[in-house]
Amino acid sequence: MKGKIGVSSDNLFPIIKKFLYSDHDIFLREIISNAVDATQKLKTVAAAGKFKGSVADLKVGITLNKEAKTITVSDNGIGMSSEEIEKFINQIAFSGANEFLEKYKDDANAIIGHFGLGFYSSFMVSEEVEIITRSYKEGAQPVRWICDGSPEYVIEEVEKAEVGTDIIMHINSDSVEFLEENRITELLNKYCKFLPVPIVFGKKKEWKEGKYEDTAEDNQINEVIPAWTKKPVDLKDEDYSDFYHKLYPYGDEPLFHIHLNVDYPFNLTGILYFPKLKNNFEVQKNKIQLYCNQVFVTDSVEGIVPEFLTLLHGVIDSPDIPLNVSRSYLQSDSNVRKISGHITKKVADRLTEIFKENRTEFEEKWNDLKLFIEYGMLTDEKFYDRALKFYVFQNTDGKSFTWEEYENIISANQTDKDKKLVYLYATNKEEQYGFIEAAKGKGYDVLLMNDVLATPLLNHFEQKFPEKHFVRVDADVVDKLIAKENSSENLLTLDEKNELSPVFQSITPKERGQFIIDFQDLGETGMPMIITQNEFMRRMKDMSKMQNGMSFYGDLPDSYNLVVNITHPLVKRIIAQKHEKLETELAPTIKEISKFKQEKESLNKLKEGKKDDEISQEEKDLLKETENKISELEESKRKKLEAFGAENELAKELVDLALLSNNMLRGEALNNFVKRSVELMK
Repeated sequence: MKGKIGVSSDNLFPIIKKFLYSDHDIFLREIISNAVDATQKLKTVAAAGKFKGSVADLKVGITLNKEAKTITVSDNGIGMSSEEIEKFINQIAFSGANEFLEKYKDDANAIIGHFGLGFYSSFMVSEEVEIITRSYKEGAQPVRWICDGSPEYVIEEVEKAEVGTDIIMHINSDSVEFLEENRITELLNKYCKFLPVPIVFGKKKEWKEGKYEDTAEDNQINEVIPAWTKKPVDLKDEDYSDFYHKLYPYGDEPLFHIHLNVDYPFNLTGILYFPKLKNNFEVQKNKIQLYCNQVFVTDSVEGIVPEFLTLLHGVIDSPDIPLNVSRSYLQSDSNVRKISGHITKKVADRLTEIFKENRTEFEEKWNDLKLFIEYGMLTDEKFYDRALKFYVFQNTDGKSFTWEEYENIISANQTDKDKKLVYLYATNKEEQYGFIEAAKGKGYDVLLMNDVLATPLLNHFEQKFPEKHFVRVDADVVDKLIAKENSSENLLTLDEKNELSPVFQSITPKERGQFIIDFQDLGETGMPMIITQNEFMRRMKDMSKMQNGMSFYGDLPDSYNLVVNITHPLVKRIIAQKHEKLETELAPTIKEISKFKQEKESLNKLKEGKKDDEISQEEKDLLKETENKISELEESKRKKLEAFGAENELAKELVDLALLSNNMLRGEALNNFVKRSVELMK
């Protein structure tokens, strides 16, 4: 018998072939999924007493015939009669098919999902498809259906001894890759590894006389009862570990696991694992495998589950997740959103449970867990609220604290004059050692915040808690890290600062960025010079490396403060040397500058109360000339001070010591410092 498939548009097959081609390997999953459904249905009718045959050996077999260019998927399931073929294979279209196909022609998965066209995905790779089937019903006549990808088909009676269905795909010339055994094995491992019915592909092989040979044993590629389908009470820790390594054969041992087992208000099973995350945050976000009734859907779950959960590994399985729809559909599906929210809660609950039951183990694994937890706190508000209960602060001594515990420890000594609680932190214990020790010397505690998400997390904390402030220990000298009172003491006059600044400015390394010279009294026993970095600017530059739209800060040069301790004996010696060498030389210049400044002041007084057009051009020219002379004299003075600084070995030594303590002295500059140090010690 010949007939025409009941589609209301002749463009169905071209759409399938063209628009599904980017995902053309999906055909095998679809055909095998249908075969699995057929076996499951046979179990159901047998349990109802409508099938008297055996259902003890139900399975799906895949046969590859490279010479005939065919792939055959066979099952011993429920089978079909000619009437059922007419219903399920031929009459697939319904009202509005033309409109629907036009609307979704660019979205292949949406077409398959809405039409139930899983079988027709075989035409993506086939020039012709055959169905040979026998229904489970007693006395049913086996039939053969054949179609070449056009709406026309042929159906005829054939001989078939066993109940079930064979789908024979005659592979087209564009899809010969699927006639390779390795390619089929790859697809079976990807899509069918955990299907609930045995999937058999060829025979198991063993190594004999220098080559692999087939044995008599079927090669079953799947595990029909994977760990996530079992009850947690029936599994031991080693079972979870074994399953993890089946999913990720080369992965490190995971930190913890969560077994999901929900039947209301939706069905959800699965096992999620916390992997060890490296501090560089270079992780793959395609480690969660999404299944629908043990059929693989995708391992690209971004947008389907919260972003931070994509860092987890494992399996999620739910019949409430549509199998064959587009990612955009999944992302907007209400069931998927509910499942996503539930998983977030379960993850937070599990972490809370581990923290309460075995805090020591939790803290020991904190460095491996914190990136995941911090990422979740930054990207998911509900998780943030829950995570505050188990977030762990670690200080530079290796001790761990909860938020509440740490606040109680530092509140007495680390509250500033504005009643803000100041959290001091370091990002590198070795590089910031001197600053850490100075802070400890003041009785302060210092946190270690050394991961890639530290800066955005601190910003987030400060937004949530305006009364708390985080300051890195090298952001200022120790006495100013936590301002206890207002200080109006002027250690130097403006003229004195202007004379000293060029001396030290001249020997700061320009390639390192901008250095602002600051003069403070750090005590005779304090360091002669210290390099600090403004907290706000440093954080903004750190954020610019992570976020688009902050290039303004990223493009700015690094900015540092060179704090000169004016009470240190070595700094006093440099100041004395400057006076000794330059006082006489600079005296005439300083006198000239003072004279012209007085003239400028007098000229400005003459302008007072006058409009611009009431001031003569002569007066304007004279003022401009006076200002130019002051600038020229100041520039001459500055160059002499810079020349003194550039030649002063002690000044260079002190600046280099400050750079060295900040890990900023390397290469040629470090070599010059070592040579100079040797000379100064002779």
